[in-house]
Amino acid sequence: MQILIILAHPDPSSLNHAIAAAVRQRLEEEGHSIWFHDLYAEQFDPLLPAGEIPRDVRLDPVIFRHCRELSDADGIVIIHPNWWGQPPAILTGWIDRVIRPGLAYRFVGDDSGEGVPEGLLRIQAALVINTSNTREDRENLVFGDPLERIWRDCVFGLCGVTNVTREILRIVVTSTPELRRRWIAEMGDLAARIFPGIP
Repeated sequence: MQILIILAHPDPSSLNHAIAAAVRQRLEEEGHSIWFHDLYAEQFDPLLPAGEIPRDVRLDPVIFRHCRELSDADGIVIIHPNWWGQPPAILTGWIDRVIRPGLAYRFVGDDSGEGVPEGLLRIQAALVINTSNTREDRENLVFGDPLERIWRDCVFGLCGVTNVTREILRIVVTSTPELRRRWIAEMGDLAARIFPGIP
């Protein structure tokens, strides 16, 4: 399988980076081909210019590459912290610029964009890994777990990806080195289960 991994955390020493490295290694060991993007390290520009909105526009080469990889991917892994109940701005900008109409979804028939879109992505499975400092009961009771709605319904559901697994690691700020090592190993194992290699 061809798997796209998107990492969005500014600190190279973060748990998110360690998880991304473990997931990438396990998937490569399973025999998968990986496209990997550390959005902060690559200084991905999250700002969507007005001229990039039309479907038939000539895209910046970096955005074109991301779009091509997304379109050709069999699986996707997204790794990011929970910031204000949403992804970091750089990842939201990646969604704005890369998950484009005509590539990831389209409106059919006489629908001019006001209705329900048809998903176009060929992705068979998606894995979203979030780190959080909010207790599960508070996240669900007070905030309603907005990241669940964003990824499962608003992004992947809209693009036709129905096999979505989301894993939340918490509470990071008080976690021990031992617990973090366990989390890192578990996320590698989880990725290998979701994207099994060819025997």
